[in-house]
Amino acid sequence: LTRSAEVLAGDEAWEDESCAIKTEVSFEQAKSIISHNQSPDIPFDRSVNAYHGCQHGCIYCYARPTHEYLGFSAGLDFETKIVVKENAAERLRHELSRPAYRPAPLALGANTDPYQPLEQKQRVTRRVLEVLAEFNHPVMITTKGSLIARDIDLLAAMAEKNLVSVMISIATLEPEIARRLEPKAASPLRRMAIVRQLSAAGIPVGVIVAPIIPALTDQDIEKVLSLAKESGACMASYVFLRLPLGVKDLFVEWLEANYPDRAKHVMSLVRQSRGGLENVSNFGERMIGEGIFADMIKQRFKKAHARLGFLENIPLSLDLFSPPKPVKPQMDMFD
Repeated sequence: LTRSAEVLAGDEAWEDESCAIKTEVSFEQAKSIISHNQSPDIPFDRSVNAYHGCQHGCIYCYARPTHEYLGFSAGLDFETKIVVKENAAERLRHELSRPAYRPAPLALGANTDPYQPLEQKQRVTRRVLEVLAEFNHPVMITTKGSLIARDIDLLAAMAEKNLVSVMISIATLEPEIARRLEPKAASPLRRMAIVRQLSAAGIPVGVIVAPIIPALTDQDIEKVLSLAKESGACMASYVFLRLPLGVKDLFVEWLEANYPDRAKHVMSLVRQSRGGLENVSNFGERMIGEGIFADMIKQRFKKAHARLGFLENIPLSLDLFSPPKPVKPQMDMFD
């Protein structure tokens, strides 16, 4: 499979040589599908990832090291060797039907983009959403993919019941920086167009300014928030650049190749915001950093957030959750 074979028309894939790299697709039967976490600094305690790996190829992606659990690399393999959990919807139905299950907002897009190009053909995310809609289960979606527009019919129906919210991730509005950072994701302006489409359809939508990279994308914070508000976004949040495990080496190599004149300055500011390290895993601090520069980013975001009237999030409905009753087979009058 190649990028050109998988991309949705209108996704505005970047026209460069990186898009010609072939994607190797394999399939697995997942034994379980809902992942749980106890992290106090994220707004969900459970998630579903329909894929391993992500074609978008964002160099900064904190989820890259998860690919190493499959025997692949966190580098090129993460974006070119994609594993499809083809039974995700069936497993989800089974797990939501357990008598002991209690609903809470479920995240799509925690470790892999649910609307990466491969989803156009595989439709795993679509089937997962259909199960969630059938159960009246709340869902929080995070994506860079314009393919989400395909599912507006389903999302709008869920929004009428207060069962869905969407966050569109946008790090910068600068096309050249975005092209290098996120070589196979929809362009920033295309993502803003998706914000408008979702908002017009009555779907609660916001933006995550992420990642904020010092001396590279931080100048765009207010611009992203202002344009998002104009486009109909009602929520906003941000994440400071995270460089866990092997992501640090990948990012530094990319930075030195693409922005050699400012690479040292960028990493100096990262370390200043991470207590002298490239990364920290402490809850809370890992998302926003600490120190003078990180505090400045926090205050800039907070000021723009308040000025534009953004919400932190949209509480979703839990009281509509109801597993469908199993259909009893009709008795045959001739038995």
